[in-house]
Amino acid sequence: MIDARQRNSTRTWVFVLLYIGYCISYIDRSAISLSLVDIGKEFHLSPAELGIVLSAFYVSYSAMQIPGGWIADRWGSKVVIVASIIFWSVFTLLTGFAWSLASMIVIRVIFGFGEGGYPGAAVKGVAEAYARSERPKMSALLMSSNYVGSFIAPLIIAPLILTLGWRHAFVVAGIGGIVFALVYLVVVRERKREGAAKAMPARQRIDAAATRALLKMPLMWKVLTVWFGMGIVNKGLDAWMPAYLMTARHLNLKSVGLLTPLPFIAASVSTALGGWLLVRYFDGKEKYLMGACCAISAFFLYRMYTAETIGGVIAYQAVVYFFKSFVFAAVFALPTKFLPTHLMGTGAGMVNFGGQVAGFVAPAVIGVLVSTFGGYDAAFMFLIAAAMLAMVVSLTISSANIHTLRATALGEAV
Repeated sequence: MIDARQRNSTRTWVFVLLYIGYCISYIDRSAISLSLVDIGKEFHLSPAELGIVLSAFYVSYSAMQIPGGWIADRWGSKVVIVASIIFWSVFTLLTGFAWSLASMIVIRVIFGFGEGGYPGAAVKGVAEAYARSERPKMSALLMSSNYVGSFIAPLIIAPLILTLGWRHAFVVAGIGGIVFALVYLVVVRERKREGAAKAMPARQRIDAAATRALLKMPLMWKVLTVWFGMGIVNKGLDAWMPAYLMTARHLNLKSVGLLTPLPFIAASVSTALGGWLLVRYFDGKEKYLMGACCAISAFFLYRMYTAETIGGVIAYQAVVYFFKSFVFAAVFALPTKFLPTHLMGTGAGMVNFGGQVAGFVAPAVIGVLVSTFGGYDAAFMFLIAAAMLAMVVSLTISSANIHTLRATALGEAV
């Protein structure tokens, strides 16, 4: 009984720290969106150039998704998590010392390499701590940290920018991340792996053959594409909403800092519930949950843009975030139902790769559309089209294929 309590306490602490780490990553990356207007003024940048600054991070971040997950599968999650947090925190700090557009882009690209290893390693950390039956709901709960971090970010970063300036805000955020990495290093013990590689059957090792098999799995590519489409919505709104509210809706930074967190509350709730809902009510019907939520998101994107009041914009945005976040939870929870443990980190990295490619595409495309058409009409049509793409792909997912793969995965030793 004591051993069971100790295991529960240990895995709870691991989960809490993984959750906090994810929150910090989103606070750090949200700082650039909240600083965007000030950065544009200081460096005399156009919307298209600011879009490149936003997208630069996602080039390297997306490139690191699969390698970061693979390294976590190979060597365990802790080494990747600690290295990742320290790396991105250092370059968060250095963002405050950028002196030109070119330097800003270079720093953001390198910053992306640091954060890119974390998602796959964090999901791997959940897989190391929890039994298979608990992984979908715990993975989805972990993903809710993304929105909690995005909710907290304006409440922390906006006052820092107003008080200290945007440069010092990045310095403070970077130092906080470094301190947290050291806490994680001391508190979390590495899972024992002595002799594991030798004892593990060949079919349960992460190697080139296993990785190739995963990358050739059509189901994973469909899940990836669904999150690419909704990632366009996710990253497009995350990146451009502060600037949209300040330029098109004429709010000041203080008001934006108070209003932009509200949709993230809705998103954190739906993401936390998503994994449980998927297991409890949509087992074998995952595509219907994802497809319906994509369609609802597209409809309320239109209502959000055509709203006549600021209150309407924020209310409809909250509805969009609520339903798109069910998709977010589902695309990360679903692979934990059918992937074997030794592929969990790589699989999570693969899914997140789709979302982060969207993170590169969306801010840059929106920046170009705003510059070209002088407003946000085309930008919102672009987001709606992306949500509809995700809906169509969701409905092509085969439930029979999921059950077959899950039956195979359940035969592994975990």
